[in-house]
Amino acid sequence: MNELLTLQILLGEFHDKLKLLKDIVVRSARFPDAPNKIKVAIGMRRAGKTYFIYQQILKLINEGVNKTAILYINFEDDRLLPLNDQKLAKLVDSFYAIYPENHDKKCYLFFDEIQNVDNWPIVIRRLHDTKNAELFLTGSSAKMLSKEISTSLRGRSLAVEIWPYSFNEFITAEKISIDRSLYDKRTQDNLTQIFHNYLSYGGFPEIISFDPDVKQKTLQEYLDVVIYRDIIERHNIKNPTLIKYMILSMIHNIGKPFAVNKFYNGLKSQGYQIGKDILYEYADHIEDAYLAFSVAIYDKSIRKTHTNPKKLYAIDPGMIRALTLDYESDLGRLFENVVYLDLKRLGCTINYYFTSERYEIDFLAQTPRGHKKFFQVAWDMQDANTIAREERALRAGMKELKIDGEIITLDSYLREGIKL
Repeated sequence: MNELLTLQILLGEFHDKLKLLKDIVVRSARFPDAPNKIKVAIGMRRAGKTYFIYQQILKLINEGVNKTAILYINFEDDRLLPLNDQKLAKLVDSFYAIYPENHDKKCYLFFDEIQNVDNWPIVIRRLHDTKNAELFLTGSSAKMLSKEISTSLRGRSLAVEIWPYSFNEFITAEKISIDRSLYDKRTQDNLTQIFHNYLSYGGFPEIISFDPDVKQKTLQEYLDVVIYRDIIERHNIKNPTLIKYMILSMIHNIGKPFAVNKFYNGLKSQGYQIGKDILYEYADHIEDAYLAFSVAIYDKSIRKTHTNPKKLYAIDPGMIRALTLDYESDLGRLFENVVYLDLKRLGCTINYYFTSERYEIDFLAQTPRGHKKFFQVAWDMQDANTIAREERALRAGMKELKIDGEIITLDSYLREGIKL
């Protein structure tokens, strides 16, 4: 099938899809307001990047842009295989051939999961430099935020990360109406119950309306797809069994220190033959696919930052729950993971901190504008020893670094979220 006929089919399907789009949850993420930059949305597959793009498209149409001036192509579509820069270029040429009037007006080009196209930056750079068009890309690789974009697009682009629903977005998606200004016992109990549901099943948009058993099965399938498509195939992994074991080990250790060297020694004791450098590569691939994230200690010494174990957090509490069984004992770590993700949504750089007396503070967050703040996360503040321990660590850290801080409890989180 030639590219012109292919695109006619894709455009027809796209226009039909636009008619069906209703009740889209408006995401808190926003593309930067910079007309001359390529806009890039990056995040794990199924986190909502496509519907975030649809949100931008509907906004354009509501502002008066004709849908014939909008090109949307999803490069996950198997009908487009094999994918390369020549096919991408021909598809764009076909768009202008179908609507020749677009040569004389501004167009909007949306390319979903662009990383599937070999040598895609070559065409994207040319389109940006020669066409009267705004370009929007999505990708499922964290490296697109740094290595691939910085080297390939050379300052032409700005990126935003798309995460699964936050708790507030989850409430909106569930069509729950709660007035937090009236924070009485009924409101607190309702929010607590909803939050437990959020901890159990997370915020991946597609599964919101599924039955509980289907939700868990779907989350496990998401994990399998990411492992095979975005890690094993993308990086040509020779030992898929081992990297799956590493992923499970990392997710089972959410909120805890994880040292590749210790994991390596454990593998050796079990008889595995694997190089330590390969394991470091595996860890990078796992983070690149947005499955798990490492948080380094905050220290003025670069050596200590690199040699101390990093703490781990996952893409979504539901993903953690889909792979673990002991819900009650996991509540504190799941809550800590939620706070971590909220800080990431706010664009913060995140570390953990040990005081001079080795008291640990969960997060030292720095906003894009450089403001720093400590966050200590506590699920259960009923125990006097817990309160004393958390407050002691926070006071010590605030005194040492002259930085403000607060303890995030379930009650404070449900009442007002996170304040920076």
